[in-house]
Order: sequence, then structure tokens, then C-alpha cells
Amino acid sequence: MNAMNSYDPLSFPSMAMIQQDLFRAPEMDIQRRIWETLQGCIQKKQVTSGESVAVAVGSRGIYHLDRIVKETVCFLLHLGLKPIIVPAMGSHGGGTSESQESLLKSYGISQSSMGVPVVSDMDVKEIGTLDGKARIFFSAVALSCDHIVAINRIKPHTKFRAEIESGICKMLVVGLGKKHGAVEIHNKAVHYSFGIIEEAANFILNNCNILCGVGIVEDGYGKPAHIEAMPPDILINREKTLLQKANQYLARIPFPEIDILIIDHIGKDISGIGMDSNVTGRHRDITGDFQIFPRVKRIFVRDLSPNSDGNGNGIGLADFTTKRLVDALDLKKTYTNSIAAISPEKAAIPIYLESDLLALEACMQTCGAQSADSARIVRIQNTKDLEYIQISKTFEKEATEKNTVHLVTSWQPMQFSADGNLFDFTSLLP
Repeated sequence: MNAMNSYDPLSFPSMAMIQQDLFRAPEMDIQRRIWETLQGCIQKKQVTSGESVAVAVGSRGIYHLDRIVKETVCFLLHLGLKPIIVPAMGSHGGGTSESQESLLKSYGISQSSMGVPVVSDMDVKEIGTLDGKARIFFSAVALSCDHIVAINRIKPHTKFRAEIESGICKMLVVGLGKKHGAVEIHNKAVHYSFGIIEEAANFILNNCNILCGVGIVEDGYGKPAHIEAMPPDILINREKTLLQKANQYLARIPFPEIDILIIDHIGKDISGIGMDSNVTGRHRDITGDFQIFPRVKRIFVRDLSPNSDGNGNGIGLADFTTKRLVDALDLKKTYTNSIAAISPEKAAIPIYLESDLLALEACMQTCGAQSADSARIVRIQNTKDLEYIQISKTFEKEATEKNTVHLVTSWQPMQFSADGNLFDFTSLLP
């Protein structure tokens, strides 16, 4: 270990904070928007007072998710319906009902806060097949209700490109398929591609009592830019259109070539694979590895998000990490998720070291930079929060040439605590 201590902290390049001008949507009145879009989508003749509704909610850290779910529930109660909340998380939370209910509670969604029952159950029924390609499983609890409403964010997926990626359709097929459905769809996608998600969603929309899907598109700051309730007959086509908007709004790192990318936190609340490949540019999977913009030579992940519930799926995409992150892993939850997604690569633990300083030294020794001063280093909080980014001085010319990037601090040496760890990202913000 001592042999790696070839870099004094002062020998790392100076760093400065930049601020990006991302796409910012006008402030949204969530209560008003939810009620307007649901009123325009759900006709009173479709429902009868006293009927039950399963409101499907996922495991992502969506901004104001609790308010969106609450207002949806209130609208359904206004119609005289009897909603319950059903986790739609596939294999997340270790594939157990208790953990999935706990995840929802961590987002402020519980029986006490929502005023309706949260029914977390992993039982499924097989409801059909896709021409022999795949079996379709669906939540038994949701099927027992008269109607189903699915709430989810629509965004580019981390490992495939299609007209339908991550959104309502995927929640219906994978999320409400619970662990059985997640395993089945991911497994069969290896042979038939992820286009089977659209096929399976079409089957579900035609054969289950889907009242509507509530799709959320976020702006570059992770806040709702658009919320839309979609009836089943137009849901697939509308989701395709909204996915294009989501792709335009997605925040990204504005530099194409990076030697070392430091990510303070990864986690399931941030991305399905802990760190969004659309931001890091890196992916490893049985369906195909890829490296896209930006091209990153070494990824160093510092910590696991506290809201990830111990699930470190995606850590396998890093080159180096810390012992404290590894100690924070719930291996059962991490392995259950990665195996169900047919992606054991993403749970593979990389080289881990006692401190940030040691990990950064290892990155420096293996990234191919000609000198410490010339290293192209970028540091981000996570792959969702990209308004503020820390960059090394090598990027100074590129940064000043970009109209959407503003230098907000002076150039300063990297700062380490006495135990060799970087100071918290938020403490560096102006």
C-alpha cells in the first residue's frame, strides 16, 4: 500500500467549481397539474364509486414523488374510488415485500402519509406469453383491483436504445412483474432485445385494467418539467414522444475526454445502475458493452447513497472505490438486483482502498496522464445533480469557450482531511 503513495496532495491539479446552464422548466403547481391531467384522462363513465385502484409506485428518487402520489390518491378518492399503493420495483430491495415497503417509506410514501393502505406483496400471476418469446408476470395484488394506475419517470435507459426505454411501459412489464417478471424479461431480452418491453406492455394494456399511466419528464435540474396522465389506448405512442423530450432535457457532463471521473455517490435512488451510463458514458452488460460521450478512462466512486438502502448495483462500472462504500453494501440486495437484471458485472466490486487519496493515486497511476498537472479530472455529486461540477485546471480553456458553463470559484488545490478523504462536495459549493 505504501508503494502507491507517490503523489503528495499538492501534486494533484488545481480544481475549480463550474456551474452549468441546464434546461430549466417553469415552476410547476403539482397539485393543479395532477388534477388537470387526471381529469382530462379519466372519464367518470370509466369508473364506479367504490371500485378499487392499485396505484403502482417505483423505487426511484423522483423529485416530489410523495406529492405526486398523494395528489393522485386524492383525485381517485374524489372520484369515490378506493386506492391502494403497490410497489412496482421488480427485484429491488432484495426482492422482499418488507424492503420494498421500506423503500417507499423512505420517499415519504406510507399508509400514514398517504391515507390509504400500502400493500407490498411479491406474489405474481402469469397472464400470457409473447409468441413463445417470454412469459408475462403481473402483480397478483394489482390484478385483484378493478383498476391500475402506474406512476413513473420517463427517461433514457442506461443500457439500450429503443423507442420505449425507461418509463410507464417498463414499470408495467418489469416493475409490476416483481422479481419473476424482472428475471424473465431481462433474460429473454438477451435473445430478443429490449424491444420485448413494448410488446409486453401492449399485451398488458390490452388485457389488464389499466386506467392510466402518469408519466413524469424531468428538466436538467431533476425537477418535473412535464406530468401527463395517459389513457391505455395512446400510452405507448405518448411515451415515445415524451422520451424524446426527456432525452433533450437530460443533464450531461460537458467535456468529451476525461482521465478521471470522481463520483461522490451512487445508488438506486439515483439510477437503476447506481450511476447513469448516459452521463458516465460507460456500460458493461451481456447485451453489449459500450463507451459513449464522455470517454472516461477511470471512474472512482467515493460513497453509496444513504437512500439506496444498501443496494450498490452498478459499482462494477467503477475502476476504484473505497472500503467505506464496500462496508455500506447490503450484498444480498445488490446481488439479487444484479442477478435478476442478468447483469452480475454491475455488482462486481472493484479495487477498494482505505481513503480517497489512495484511490486517486491509483487512478493517476493507471489513467495514462502524462503528468499530475495535465490530468483531466471531473468531480460530480452524482449522475443526477450536474448543475455544479468540479474540474481540473486542464479544462480551463474549454470551459471558458462554452456559453453554458461559468466558473464560480477560483482554482485551488485538492483538499483532503487528515484521514485522506476529500471534503464533502456540498461544502465546496459557492
